[in-house]
Amino acid sequence: MTDAPTLRSLFEDLHAERVRTWDKGRLDANVGQRRRLEATADRDRFVKPGDEVPDFHLPQAGGGEVALGDLVRKGPAVLVFFRFAGCPACNIALPYYQAHLLPGLRRLGASLAALSPQVADRLVEIKTRHQLDFPVLTDVDSRLAKAFGIAFEPDAEAQARSAAAGHTPVRETTGAANDAFPMPTVVVIGRDRRVAFADVAPDWLKRTEPGPILEAVAALQAHTAERTH
Repeated sequence: MTDAPTLRSLFEDLHAERVRTWDKGRLDANVGQRRRLEATADRDRFVKPGDEVPDFHLPQAGGGEVALGDLVRKGPAVLVFFRFAGCPACNIALPYYQAHLLPGLRRLGASLAALSPQVADRLVEIKTRHQLDFPVLTDVDSRLAKAFGIAFEPDAEAQARSAAAGHTPVRETTGAANDAFPMPTVVVIGRDRRVAFADVAPDWLKRTEPGPILEAVAALQAHTAERTH
Protein backbone atom coordinates (compact mmCIF):
# COMPACT_ATOMS: atom_id res chain seq x y z
CA MET A 1 0.00 0.00 0.00
CA THR A 2 1.51 3.34 -1.07
CA ASP A 3 1.36 6.61 0.83
CA ALA A 4 -1.28 9.10 -0.29
CA PRO A 5 0.00 11.85 -2.60
CA THR A 6 0.52 15.29 -1.09
CA LEU A 7 -1.45 18.31 -2.20
CA ARG A 8 1.80 19.72 -3.55
CA SER A 9 2.33 16.69 -5.80
CA LEU A 10 -1.25 16.84 -7.06
CA PHE A 11 -0.86 20.50 -8.00
CA GLU A 12 2.47 19.79 -9.67
CA ASP A 13 0.66 17.19 -11.77
CA LEU A 14 -2.05 19.73 -12.63
CA HIS A 15 0.52 22.29 -13.75
CA ALA A 16 2.41 19.69 -15.78
CA GLU A 17 -0.80 18.75 -17.57
CA ARG A 18 -1.41 22.41 -18.40
CA VAL A 19 2.12 22.74 -19.78
CA ARG A 20 1.38 19.79 -22.07
CA THR A 21 -2.08 20.88 -23.21
CA TRP A 22 -2.46 24.67 -22.99
CA ASP A 23 -1.32 27.14 -25.63
CA LYS A 24 1.56 29.43 -24.63
CA GLY A 25 -0.56 32.57 -24.26
CA ARG A 26 -3.01 30.95 -21.88
CA LEU A 27 -0.27 29.30 -19.84
CA ASP A 28 1.79 32.50 -19.62
CA ALA A 29 -1.27 34.45 -18.43
CA ASN A 30 -2.00 31.90 -15.71
CA VAL A 31 1.59 31.71 -14.47
CA GLY A 32 2.04 35.48 -14.75
CA GLN A 33 -1.03 36.21 -12.62
CA ARG A 34 0.14 33.80 -9.94
CA ARG A 35 3.62 35.33 -9.91
CA ARG A 36 2.22 38.86 -9.68
CA LEU A 37 0.08 37.88 -6.71
CA GLU A 38 3.11 36.39 -4.99
CA ALA A 39 5.11 39.55 -5.67
CA THR A 40 2.47 42.14 -4.77
CA ALA A 41 0.53 40.51 -1.91
CA ASP A 42 0.48 42.72 1.19
CA ARG A 43 1.53 40.12 3.74
CA ASP A 44 1.32 42.64 6.58
CA ARG A 45 -2.47 42.59 6.12
CA PHE A 46 -2.81 38.80 6.18
CA VAL A 47 -4.82 37.26 9.00
CA LYS A 48 -2.51 36.11 11.79
CA PRO A 49 -2.59 34.30 15.14
CA GLY A 50 -4.18 36.39 17.86
CA ASP A 51 -6.60 38.21 15.55
CA GLU A 52 -10.21 38.28 16.69
CA VAL A 53 -12.58 36.86 14.08
CA PRO A 54 -15.62 39.04 13.31
CA ASP A 55 -18.96 37.36 13.85
CA PHE A 56 -20.65 36.04 10.73
CA HIS A 57 -23.80 34.30 9.52
CA LEU A 58 -23.20 32.91 6.03
CA PRO A 59 -25.49 31.16 3.52
CA GLN A 60 -24.57 27.55 2.88
CA ALA A 61 -24.88 25.33 -0.16
CA GLY A 62 -28.07 23.34 0.24
CA GLY A 63 -29.89 26.03 2.22
CA GLY A 64 -29.81 27.73 5.58
CA GLU A 65 -27.05 29.66 7.28
CA VAL A 66 -24.03 28.81 9.40
CA ALA A 67 -22.71 31.20 12.05
CA LEU A 68 -19.27 31.47 13.57
CA GLY A 69 -20.86 30.50 16.88
CA ASP A 70 -22.15 27.26 15.35
CA LEU A 71 -18.66 26.28 14.20
CA VAL A 72 -16.85 26.94 17.50
CA ARG A 73 -19.60 25.85 19.87
CA LYS A 74 -17.95 22.52 20.76
CA GLY A 75 -14.35 23.05 19.70
CA PRO A 76 -12.00 24.79 17.25
CA ALA A 77 -13.05 25.56 13.70
CA VAL A 78 -10.98 25.32 10.52
CA LEU A 79 -11.93 27.65 7.66
CA VAL A 80 -10.70 26.89 4.14
CA PHE A 81 -11.08 29.69 1.58
CA PHE A 82 -11.40 28.74 -2.11
CA ARG A 83 -12.35 30.52 -5.32
CA PHE A 84 -15.44 28.91 -6.88
CA ALA A 85 -17.11 25.59 -7.68
CA GLY A 86 -15.57 25.23 -11.16
CA CYS A 87 -12.00 26.04 -10.09
CA PRO A 88 -9.82 23.03 -11.04
CA ALA A 89 -7.41 23.52 -8.12
CA CYS A 90 -10.32 23.81 -5.68
CA ASN A 91 -11.73 20.54 -7.02
CA ILE A 92 -8.47 18.94 -5.98
CA ALA A 93 -8.11 20.63 -2.59
CA LEU A 94 -11.59 20.25 -1.12
CA PRO A 95 -12.01 16.48 -1.67
CA TYR A 96 -8.41 16.04 -0.47
CA TYR A 97 -9.30 17.80 2.77
CA GLN A 98 -12.41 15.67 3.03
CA ALA A 99 -10.29 12.50 2.84
CA HIS A 100 -7.13 13.54 4.65
CA LEU A 101 -8.08 16.37 7.03
CA LEU A 102 -11.68 15.96 8.13
CA PRO A 103 -11.27 12.57 9.92
CA GLY A 104 -8.41 13.94 12.02
CA LEU A 105 -10.33 17.11 12.85
CA ARG A 106 -13.27 15.07 14.04
CA ARG A 107 -11.02 13.00 16.29
CA LEU A 108 -9.76 16.26 17.79
CA GLY A 109 -13.26 17.66 18.26
CA ALA A 110 -12.89 20.37 15.60
CA SER A 111 -15.14 21.43 12.75
CA LEU A 112 -14.36 22.26 9.10
CA ALA A 113 -16.00 24.70 6.69
CA ALA A 114 -15.09 25.91 3.19
CA LEU A 115 -15.81 29.48 2.05
CA SER A 116 -16.08 31.02 -1.42
CA PRO A 117 -17.51 34.31 -2.71
CA GLN A 118 -19.71 32.30 -5.07
CA VAL A 119 -23.43 32.36 -4.33
CA ALA A 120 -24.73 29.37 -2.37
CA ASP A 121 -26.93 28.01 -5.17
CA ARG A 122 -23.86 27.55 -7.39
CA LEU A 123 -21.76 26.04 -4.61
CA VAL A 124 -24.15 23.08 -4.44
CA GLU A 125 -22.32 21.77 -7.52
CA ILE A 126 -18.96 21.23 -5.81
CA LYS A 127 -20.51 20.00 -2.57
CA THR A 128 -22.58 17.42 -4.43
CA ARG A 129 -19.85 16.38 -6.88
CA HIS A 130 -17.50 15.40 -4.08
CA GLN A 131 -20.15 14.55 -1.46
CA LEU A 132 -18.48 16.97 0.92
CA ASP A 133 -19.44 16.24 4.50
CA PHE A 134 -18.79 19.73 5.83
CA PRO A 135 -20.46 23.12 5.26
CA VAL A 136 -19.67 24.99 2.06
CA LEU A 137 -20.45 28.66 2.66
CA THR A 138 -20.81 31.88 0.69
CA ASP A 139 -18.56 34.65 1.97
CA VAL A 140 -20.99 37.34 0.84
CA ASP A 141 -19.18 40.10 -1.09
CA SER A 142 -15.92 38.55 0.21
CA ARG A 143 -16.41 40.44 3.48
CA LEU A 144 -14.60 37.93 5.65
CA ALA A 145 -11.80 37.51 3.08
CA LYS A 146 -11.39 41.30 3.06
CA ALA A 147 -11.35 41.42 6.86
CA PHE A 148 -8.63 38.75 6.77
CA GLY A 149 -6.60 40.71 4.19
CA ILE A 150 -6.68 37.85 1.68
CA ALA A 151 -9.03 39.18 -1.02
CA PHE A 152 -7.74 40.17 -4.45
CA GLU A 153 -9.18 41.12 -7.83
CA PRO A 154 -7.64 39.74 -11.04
CA ASP A 155 -5.68 42.51 -12.74
CA ALA A 156 -6.79 44.09 -16.01
CA GLU A 157 -4.33 42.07 -18.10
CA ALA A 158 -5.50 38.79 -16.60
CA GLN A 159 -9.15 39.70 -17.12
CA ALA A 160 -8.51 40.74 -20.73
CA ARG A 161 -6.69 37.48 -21.50
CA SER A 162 -9.45 35.52 -19.80
CA ALA A 163 -12.12 37.27 -21.86
CA ALA A 164 -10.14 36.70 -25.08
CA ALA A 165 -9.99 33.00 -24.24
CA GLY A 166 -13.77 32.93 -23.91
CA HIS A 167 -13.85 32.48 -20.15
CA THR A 168 -16.82 33.73 -18.14
CA PRO A 169 -16.16 37.01 -16.26
CA VAL A 170 -15.64 36.73 -12.50
CA ARG A 171 -18.98 38.22 -11.46
CA GLU A 172 -20.91 36.02 -13.85
CA THR A 173 -19.03 33.00 -12.48
CA THR A 174 -19.57 33.78 -8.79
CA GLY A 175 -22.80 35.75 -8.90
CA ALA A 176 -21.14 38.16 -6.47
CA ALA A 177 -21.31 41.95 -6.49
CA ASN A 178 -17.58 42.37 -7.10
CA ASP A 179 -14.62 40.66 -8.76
CA ALA A 180 -12.84 39.65 -5.55
CA PHE A 181 -11.46 36.18 -4.99
CA PRO A 182 -9.78 34.94 -1.81
CA MET A 183 -6.20 33.74 -1.86
CA PRO A 184 -6.18 30.09 -0.80
CA THR A 185 -6.13 30.31 2.98
CA VAL A 186 -6.57 28.06 6.01
CA VAL A 187 -7.51 29.62 9.36
CA VAL A 188 -7.83 27.76 12.68
CA ILE A 189 -10.11 29.51 15.16
CA GLY A 190 -10.41 28.72 18.86
CA ARG A 191 -13.60 28.70 20.89
CA ASP A 192 -12.60 32.20 22.06
CA ARG A 193 -13.04 33.30 18.42
CA ARG A 194 -9.38 34.14 18.05
CA VAL A 195 -7.07 32.92 15.30
CA ALA A 196 -4.66 30.21 16.44
CA PHE A 197 -3.13 29.42 13.03
CA ALA A 198 -3.27 31.00 9.58
CA ASP A 199 -1.63 30.08 6.29
CA VAL A 200 -2.16 32.21 3.17
CA ALA A 201 -0.99 31.23 -0.33
CA PRO A 202 -1.09 34.06 -2.90
CA ASP A 203 -0.30 31.45 -5.58
CA TRP A 204 -3.49 29.41 -5.95
CA LEU A 205 -1.54 26.30 -6.92
CA LYS A 206 -0.13 26.17 -3.39
CA ARG A 207 -2.30 24.90 -0.52
CA THR A 208 -1.79 24.01 3.13
CA GLU A 209 -1.13 20.33 3.73
CA PRO A 210 -3.31 18.63 6.39
CA GLY A 211 -0.38 17.94 8.75
CA PRO A 212 0.29 21.52 9.93
CA ILE A 213 -3.45 22.13 10.33
CA LEU A 214 -3.94 19.07 12.53
CA GLU A 215 -0.84 19.99 14.55
CA ALA A 216 -2.24 23.49 15.14
CA VAL A 217 -5.62 22.14 16.23
CA ALA A 218 -4.02 19.56 18.55
CA ALA A 219 -1.82 22.25 20.14
CA LEU A 220 -4.83 24.52 20.61
CA GLN A 221 -6.82 21.74 22.24
CA ALA A 222 -3.90 20.86 24.52
CA HIS A 223 -3.50 24.50 25.54
CA THR A 224 -7.22 24.79 26.23
CA ALA A 225 -7.15 21.65 28.36
CA GLU A 226 -4.22 23.02 30.41
CA ARG A 227 -6.09 26.26 31.09
CA THR A 228 -9.19 24.44 32.34
CA HIS A 229 -7.31 22.26 34.87
